[in-house]
Amino acid sequence: MIDIFTGFAVIALAVFVGWLAARVGVLGPGARPVLAKLNFNVLAPFLLFSVLATADVRSLFSALLPVSALAAITMMLVFALVSLAAWRRGLPRTVIGSLAAGYVNGNNFGIPIAVYMLGDAAYSAPVVLLQLLLFAPLALAVLGATVEGRTSAWVIVRSTLTNPIIVGSLLGVLVAVTGIELPPIVLEPIELIGHAAVPLMLIAYGLSLHGQRLELIEEHVLGDDTATMAGLRSGIEGYARAGLAELGDRLGVVG
Repeated sequence: MIDIFTGFAVIALAVFVGWLAARVGVLGPGARPVLAKLNFNVLAPFLLFSVLATADVRSLFSALLPVSALAAITMMLVFALVSLAAWRRGLPRTVIGSLAAGYVNGNNFGIPIAVYMLGDAAYSAPVVLLQLLLFAPLALAVLGATVEGRTSAWVIVRSTLTNPIIVGSLLGVLVAVTGIELPPIVLEPIELIGHAAVPLMLIAYGLSLHGQRLELIEEHVLGDDTATMAGLRSGIEGYARAGLAELGDRLGVVG
């Protein structure tokens, strides 16, 4: 039990440090997007590669993956049913709501929790891959078909396969499955860079908490206007590259 409380304390302290840094203003207003890009494009891919490359293959394809998939799909379907049948919302709004219902922050929060609570970042990797390889592309395809009347499979595939998180994770899984043992001169520098990911993720989250407030989305923001929905789809396409980490900002949920 003390290990669980210790894990929460570590996470809370790192988040508080980020919030305090934003409150004092020592990092400036541009710190948050810079840290987010650094984490997404560099640190997290290095971390996931190093973790997955040395992980037990059986743990990667354990019952965790189907259980996580079942839970997420169930929540998405429940929301979709209520949205379409009871609330009479259109398909684009239902897709966004379904993502909010079943899409978890497996990267920025999942990795730190897996590290400090479960002792292994590999536990979060299957969930991250499931979301980025399946849920996000399907959501983009539906939005493209309903908003623009067409969808570009090539654009979706390209944005998915060039996602740094996916590239680092898949390369790590490949090393683990093939049984390749990386020499220390290769693995240790990768691990060194990857180790910076978790604290910076939490600090970046703390930065984002300062000065933020939740606002209700007005009806016209997610209305049936084609131009509005086309812009929404463009925002989601960017999210396929950013791991859907800041969907609230792009939709105007967070002021």
